[in-house]
Amino acid sequence: MVTSATGTDTGLIAHLLRRAGFGGTRAEIEHFAELGYEATVEHLLDPPSVESMPQDIIRRYHVDQSDLRIQPAAGSNWMYRMVTTNAPLLEKIALFWHRVFATGQTKLIQGKVIVTQIEMFRKLGLGSYRDLLLGLSRDPAMLMWLDNNDNHGNAINENYGREILELFSMGVGNYTEKDIYECSRAFTGWTIANMPYNVQKMRNNTARPYGYIAWQFKFDESDHDFGEKTFLGQTGNFNGDEIVDIIAKQPATARFIARHLYHYFVADELPVPQWPHLPPRDPDAIEQMAEAYFRSGYNIGEMLRTTFNSDFFKAQAVHNARIKSPVEVVVGSLRLSGGYDWPTMDVYDATASCGYMGQGLLNPPSVEGWHGAEEWVNTGAMMQRVNYASKVLGDLSRPGVRAIVDAVMPLTDDGDAGTMVDECLAHLGHLELDTETREAVVNFAREQMAELPGGGKAKRAEVEQVVIAVLQLSVATREFQLA
Repeated sequence: MVTSATGTDTGLIAHLLRRAGFGGTRAEIEHFAELGYEATVEHLLDPPSVESMPQDIIRRYHVDQSDLRIQPAAGSNWMYRMVTTNAPLLEKIALFWHRVFATGQTKLIQGKVIVTQIEMFRKLGLGSYRDLLLGLSRDPAMLMWLDNNDNHGNAINENYGREILELFSMGVGNYTEKDIYECSRAFTGWTIANMPYNVQKMRNNTARPYGYIAWQFKFDESDHDFGEKTFLGQTGNFNGDEIVDIIAKQPATARFIARHLYHYFVADELPVPQWPHLPPRDPDAIEQMAEAYFRSGYNIGEMLRTTFNSDFFKAQAVHNARIKSPVEVVVGSLRLSGGYDWPTMDVYDATASCGYMGQGLLNPPSVEGWHGAEEWVNTGAMMQRVNYASKVLGDLSRPGVRAIVDAVMPLTDDGDAGTMVDECLAHLGHLELDTETREAVVNFAREQMAELPGGGKAKRAEVEQVVIAVLQLSVATREFQLA
């Protein structure tokens, strides 16, 4: 364990930065260790500024990212935000809600409406869950994705009414089929204002003849069921707002959202379809988070504050207890390697690589989103994960990699392979290998140095390639694939 002058364990800070962001460079970890753990939590939850690569610069060099109509453009625009932001938790929470409230461009055709939805997740994702759920219910991308634009007072469509209960708030077993129907009635008339008639009639969402436009929410009174409804044991002339109010008050909602947060920020859980049948990994943690939900008025940020400051989050048992998602692998590697100070076509390769690994941005496999955990890892995906990280962190032309190699080079002079390896691991986000794996990497470094022409007096370029090889071997380890 390494501690800062304030006594903060740098390993604990690295753990926090992996979960509340995409990992940290050595400089970032040491900075926050000096700041202190609790102060770092506050900095992440309430960053003093929010900056990333400016949109006007991106659009100047990527014309396709001006209208964001196609998936590579829309996904890559978000990739720029994740790689360059100084407020990583905002992007991480947006990615979390994108996973829970899964909405795909495969059905919506255009990407702009999903990018707008992601922006809503940034704005509301750490605030009141009630406000977020209401925003989601009025979001044009979700209205189209789950067919609420086809939910009419005289012809009920239950798609959104079912999923808001099953996947977005309470989970199976906490409501009845009658509740689904009554919930759906309350959302009749919630539609899209500027949806052309031919789109509504033909259910073709290319939005012709007006092109790819920013859809807007509309409440159509003439299409709403104003009749009395009985929902979760309460009776009244409910509309969608009041349904959301009732959902937010349910203990089942607090526990369901807590379990999602635990699964994403603490340790891998079972796939969501198994939750009604099997208990949480840590029931006490779920109860602590649920208590924070009600104590704070349904505030997600307060649930995370409770989580990050808890003993269950800090416990060594949950360090490296999550398999990184493909986006975490890609974004974490790029934030270490650098090279995104200016627009680059490399961003499209990064976005495509997420898809090759099984997590296409803006393209979840179903309304259930990505289950994560062991589903991230199979033979093909694992090869993609290792190859991508190895390629990016083995590229000396990238400024972050150049900085790591320059920092490690002075430690190669005395021939101590262990010191060189430990320095590489420190620069890879305080990567902690188990004893056997570390020894294998050290032996590899020792053998590579011994084989250099001239031994200890080898040319600098040759020694640099050994350091690069150590970095590449390190990111191929099991531990680099975990958060």
